[in-house]
Amino acid sequence: MSAGMNWLYLTVVNAAESAGHAAETAEHAAESGGHGNVPLPPDIITIIHNNFAGRFVINGYSAIDLLYRWEYQIYVLVAIFFVFLFFRTASRGAGIRPNRMQAAAEILLDGLKGLVVGILGEKEAKRYFPFLATLFIFILFMNLQGLIPLLKAPTSNIKITGALAICVFLYVQFTAITRLGPVKFVYHLMGEPKDTIGWVMVPLFLPLHIMEELIKPLSLACRLYGNVYGKEILLGVCILLGVQMAMALVPSTFVGIPLHFPFMFLAILLSAIQALIFMLLSTVYISLVLPHDEHH
Repeated sequence: MSAGMNWLYLTVVNAAESAGHAAETAEHAAESGGHGNVPLPPDIITIIHNNFAGRFVINGYSAIDLLYRWEYQIYVLVAIFFVFLFFRTASRGAGIRPNRMQAAAEILLDGLKGLVVGILGEKEAKRYFPFLATLFIFILFMNLQGLIPLLKAPTSNIKITGALAICVFLYVQFTAITRLGPVKFVYHLMGEPKDTIGWVMVPLFLPLHIMEELIKPLSLACRLYGNVYGKEILLGVCILLGVQMAMALVPSTFVGIPLHFPFMFLAILLSAIQALIFMLLSTVYISLVLPHDEHH
């Protein structure tokens, strides 16, 4: 095997292993969601860390190690940049005859608005649509980012999906308190008893409803994380297998067999579906805490 092939093999294999030898400490293993040695698609930050770990020390801290430690937060910033770039391009020169990017943005927003209106109604949708649409678009871009070579989907980390779920949880609770009032909000948690039997059941319903409110963000975070992480594993395994098969057939080759290519379309569909489910569940959670005399 040539020196070039040695470099290619080490780079692809080590980068495809999520923590690999670069995640030797339990601290980063916990931060990366406990991925261990599960093969994931190679990303630029992992490749840099695998080859230059411990270098560029400033004030006792390695810049490469810090970059690797905060890789998911960095990829979130990259996703924010992509969202900004998309809507910046769509809004540039906006007019009656839209360009392709503007037309795509309008179709996307109109479709999302129709879904939100169907759950909340026209009046309430105007109030909560900006938050829900932003949630969908942001998650969609983060999910799809993992399909770009040398980038990683931030939503494949439980901490990122957990942060999104906490945002939804706080938003829903704030909506409940402001729309219902503190007294009606507690009354809502008690199950809205209207007779003697209802009041007798309050000691049972109140803790159950509190647990339900706490479980909602947990389910949101785990569902999104599990599906996106599973997508990353599937692509990573196919990439690694394609490289190893190509090297077994032609030892001097530097191009792997693209076994992951057929699954790219499935990954795109999965990314959109998971973003949509996250948004729709958030919409339902909001609808459940709205005053019943204003919303059915």
